[in-house]
Amino acid sequence: MLQTESTPYIFSELYNIIFQAPAYVLFLEFSLLLLVVWIIIHKQSNGEKSLSKEEREEIIRNWKPEPLVTEIDQNHPALVNNHIIDGTVGKYITVDGIKCLNMATHNYLGLEEYPKIKESAINCIQKYGVGSCGPRGFYGTVDVHLELEERLAKFMDQEEAVVYSYAFSTIASAIPAYSKRTDIIFADECVNFAIQKGIDASRSRVVYFKHNDMRDLEKKLIEQHKLDLKNPKKAAKTRRFLVAEGIYVNTGEMCPLRELVELRSKYKLRLFLDETVSFGTIGQHGRGITELLCVDKSEVDLISASLENAVESIGGFCVGSHFIVEHQRLSGLGYCFSASQPPFLTQAAISALDIFENEPKIFNQLNDTAEKVDEQFRYFSKLELRGHPISPVKHLYLKDIDDSDKCEKILRKIADECIKKGLAVAYSEYLPVEKFPPRRSLRITINRLLTEDDITNAFKILEEVSKSVV
Repeated sequence: MLQTESTPYIFSELYNIIFQAPAYVLFLEFSLLLLVVWIIIHKQSNGEKSLSKEEREEIIRNWKPEPLVTEIDQNHPALVNNHIIDGTVGKYITVDGIKCLNMATHNYLGLEEYPKIKESAINCIQKYGVGSCGPRGFYGTVDVHLELEERLAKFMDQEEAVVYSYAFSTIASAIPAYSKRTDIIFADECVNFAIQKGIDASRSRVVYFKHNDMRDLEKKLIEQHKLDLKNPKKAAKTRRFLVAEGIYVNTGEMCPLRELVELRSKYKLRLFLDETVSFGTIGQHGRGITELLCVDKSEVDLISASLENAVESIGGFCVGSHFIVEHQRLSGLGYCFSASQPPFLTQAAISALDIFENEPKIFNQLNDTAEKVDEQFRYFSKLELRGHPISPVKHLYLKDIDDSDKCEKILRKIADECIKKGLAVAYSEYLPVEKFPPRRSLRITINRLLTEDDITNAFKILEEVSKSVV
């Protein structure tokens, strides 16, 4: 055995450990040694008993897997109140085999009528194929994604843009990317469901204020300011966010952006603005409510919008300063973990932006059409209209009927009867988990290609059907 100078030292240390250590240390070490030995022996003695071939086959025969999908109630509203749509969705739509004037889907600008968009998408498929292969950070980014982000930033006059593959996940990912458990969010009580889910995911404390009521908002801000004065250390670490929509999809009404900006500055808030409805519909060049009301974009910390409405593609985007947007590339869950937009739909969005820039008249045409609908639809005998005059989304409510279940049955019947007469309108569906369930309504969407005869005909059908049903 090879001897070294350190050998006597090692034996000396072992001797000290074994014979000079306190008794309780020796007892503990001996107990641990016994425990290890017992575990090894117990594991070997209790190994799984091998099964015979007959026993394995018997187990396989008797095994019943759990169903992949649970049983569904055949009376579920999604199955009972459904319609079959054929063909493309443009100014007209085929529902249950009936050609209808389309006032039910969000194709506000009628870009379905532009063959250039389809041609560019087809050419992109021939180059890149259909799928995107993965999230943006994992082989899912191609040059059209970068081009779309650059074009959106330039179009919205912002430093940078980030594109998501799904409109719902855009604002639902953006909010929790910034607001955390210790922060506070002030939100309009009529914000859409995607915003509500984003607020829930942030785990922040949320304070809802009455719809478009700036007095109620300031009252709640003052209350929070008083709480901050009692605990200045906590207040110094708490961030405050203000969330609103340019045009609320649940009401069709426009937010008082100038007043929101004033309160943002006064109470040191970070303002997030969702322009899902207002992007590509209002403003001289379709840039949304900030352009319409001439509000400095630097007053809005983050603007988000959908590419699935006016643009008629897929996905959504956020724009803002480089510092704000870049953070989402690492913290926006919908960006990090969702497969990116299919390249051909990304190219379709780029082609739509070309039309936005080259034909700004389409926005005035849409606003004029929306105003004509607003003027005529305020004269129903059984229905009342809600929404801003130039909003492409409006809601029709039953007059003098407040019972929610009764309203739902009547409005569904009106929508079904309108389809039979060649007019497609949508009953507004809301999940029972909505924070503030909106009043039951028929949602009306405006297409800029509607003529005065189309509007008059739609009014007559709705008036006739509502009188016969109510």
